[in-house]
Amino acid sequence: MADERPAPEDLAEQFSRLKVTDILFSTMSTIAQLGYAKLGDEARDLEQAQVAIESLRALLPVLEGNAPEEVVRDYRQAVANLQLAYAEAAA
Repeated sequence: MADERPAPEDLAEQFSRLKVTDILFSTMSTIAQLGYAKLGDEARDLEQAQVAIESLRALLPVLEGNAPEEVVRDYRQAVANLQLAYAEAAA
């Protein structure tokens, strides 16, 4: 079977085309999803949900001025929704 891994120069080219904001969007989405998962009945972990909330809050200022306003607004709303879900789960 042929080696299916990309060549280092191909990886370097792909990496050079990435934007930090793209990785930030992906990371923030993953953190939000994990935060919600930690509030579910089966995997409830309020401490980890709080870490997710605080992480998102810390990253929001980085987006401001570096991403379209509607994207920033959506992430702000996601944080607010996650905070509400946390409050309900903690009650």
